[in-house]
Amino acid sequence: FKQRRRFVVRTLKNLGMKVGPGSIEENIRNEASCVQDRIADYEGKPFDIFHYVTVAVANVICSMTFGKRYDYEDEKFREVSQASATVLAEIGAGQLISIFPFLRFVPGACLNVSEHLPKIHKFVKEEIDRHRGNLDRENPRDFLDFCLLELEQRGKVDGLTKENVLYMAQDLFMAGTETSANTLRWSLLYLTLNPDIQKKAQEELDAVVGDSLPALPHRSRLPYVNACLMETMRIRTPGPIPLHATTQEVNVREYTIPEGTRHVKNAPHLYQNYLPGMQNKQTNSYSKSDHTTGYLLFPGRRGCLGEQLGRMELFLFFSTLLQSFTFKTPEGASRPNTDGVFGMTLTPHPFQLRAIPR
Repeated sequence: FKQRRRFVVRTLKNLGMKVGPGSIEENIRNEASCVQDRIADYEGKPFDIFHYVTVAVANVICSMTFGKRYDYEDEKFREVSQASATVLAEIGAGQLISIFPFLRFVPGACLNVSEHLPKIHKFVKEEIDRHRGNLDRENPRDFLDFCLLELEQRGKVDGLTKENVLYMAQDLFMAGTETSANTLRWSLLYLTLNPDIQKKAQEELDAVVGDSLPALPHRSRLPYVNACLMETMRIRTPGPIPLHATTQEVNVREYTIPEGTRHVKNAPHLYQNYLPGMQNKQTNSYSKSDHTTGYLLFPGRRGCLGEQLGRMELFLFFSTLLQSFTFKTPEGASRPNTDGVFGMTLTPHPFQLRAIPR
């Protein structure tokens, strides 16, 4: 596991998951412009942003993993991306079966997962086969090329198999899409419900970025925009039920939990206690000296290996869209449901919004 993880992190850094020269930033900015154009086509009319956000985020990780991006009207890719979203939304039922084994006899408990997961397997396997057919050993282009070279050369990753490569690429595609895409969906939904906050974020963008396009160097000068994203992740955690196992026997109240026991954390509950010291309510400013901005997805050696990429994507997509549009709830529409669909990710219920060009 450690060798494979180091290999993945090193390869993604080589492919641009870093800040500075050789960064994937330009690809993200180009993709942000593409989704911006798609949204502009609606000319302020109500629409569902779900698919556009999915493809925009997926194209970033697909460019690194498979060396290609997909058109927003590509029906095959739409089917695969919808399958990925369904699996991650409903795989929570499988985790409940681990805790309550009798649920495996309940019809349909994991039916959608078993139906859609093979579609993702097939999609990734076809990409691997395509890469085998045109592999340039002197100039690896993407993650799969580096994996195939590692398989041939038997380099630094002991025991790496074809099956490992399939599942690593699949994990990058699924996790690298839905976590960031859902955070963006929640962010835009909450902007429509809080127009005063949206206006303040836009004023900050106008003052700092002006008529240019948002870029990573702007990030440190946009504390309010960043606070909007961080607050979204606090109240609508991207990974609400992270799986862990005890590394030693531990006592919790009157219970003794043996070493190696799998357990599920209720992560959203941990983030509901707002830290009043972070905000001066009179000036609506934020403390820069308090760095209590950790999330369970990010810390430690087993933290999210795509953290840096995720933060880059969220900032660039969010700031670009917020600079270009004012998001509103359609006239006469009822208030959107903000409970979410609980699974490996927390997905908002389908909603429509209006994107008014600025």
